[in-house]
Amino acid sequence: MEQFITWYCSEPRIALNRAVVLRFRLYLESLRLAAGTINQRLAAVRRLAYEAADSGLLSPELAAGIRRVKGVKQLGVRTGNWLSLEQSRLLLAKSDGDTLRSNRDLAMISILLGCGLRRAEVSSLRKEDIQVRQGHWAIVDLVGKGGHIRTVPMPIWVKNAVDRWIVAANIAEGHAFRVVSRHGSAWGDGITESVVWYAVRDCASRIELDHVAPHDLRRICAKLCHVSGGELEQIQFLLGHASVSTTERYLGCKQNLEKPVNDRFGPLFDCKQLEMSEGLKSSTQDHAQGDRRTLSELAGLSGASHQA
Repeated sequence: MEQFITWYCSEPRIALNRAVVLRFRLYLESLRLAAGTINQRLAAVRRLAYEAADSGLLSPELAAGIRRVKGVKQLGVRTGNWLSLEQSRLLLAKSDGDTLRSNRDLAMISILLGCGLRRAEVSSLRKEDIQVRQGHWAIVDLVGKGGHIRTVPMPIWVKNAVDRWIVAANIAEGHAFRVVSRHGSAWGDGITESVVWYAVRDCASRIELDHVAPHDLRRICAKLCHVSGGELEQIQFLLGHASVSTTERYLGCKQNLEKPVNDRFGPLFDCKQLEMSEGLKSSTQDHAQGDRRTLSELAGLSGASHQA
């Protein structure tokens, strides 16, 4: 909503109508934003028009025209970023260390990989939320995206990593993760989502992975659960998705990039043959240049003899 208000104030002062919303859509498309991002912001503008019409600030005809503004159609499906089991273990190994910051980063990445939480859920996680349910550690009554409440099971290796951080930081209650100062001490009452993002990026750069985001670790958690034989319905409960189709996109069930279908018929051309043909072509060109030089030398000698 803030972006629409900033854009609207920068434009000539005209009444809010369908043409203005269409111009705002063109502005968003010029920023090369994703189709989902554009549609989300247009939905906020439609909601604004709906509330303004209910309050009598906007005529119902103008509100109906704004609500008829269509969103951007998304063509194709973006490929997610999934790590293998070995890469996930290497990421955790590179996150481990002797400093307090390393303990915190290891605990956050363990929760992202082992529990599939969003970075907003990690930053708002409280120590009191980690409880025992049915003989298993779990994050109880976690409020996720859209206000959905779910209970997330926590593997024992994730619980050990979190306990290691909590003991080292001496956290008795409140938010489970805190800011670590330059002097190596924990302070404050929590962290922001940016702290989680920078921690994942820093640890991923140690294994030369430059395009790994916190949400990618959520997809990796779903993928590893599916490869290990986990049921699709249970993975949906774990991630807190309202639709199972969203979970299928996280799993990457539609396209298999580990064993692509176009690798099945084998190579159609050998690169060694290409190198040999290029070498033969270069040698032929060298011989041709040598022959041309010889002919030119002979022509020069014959011209000198005629002058003599």
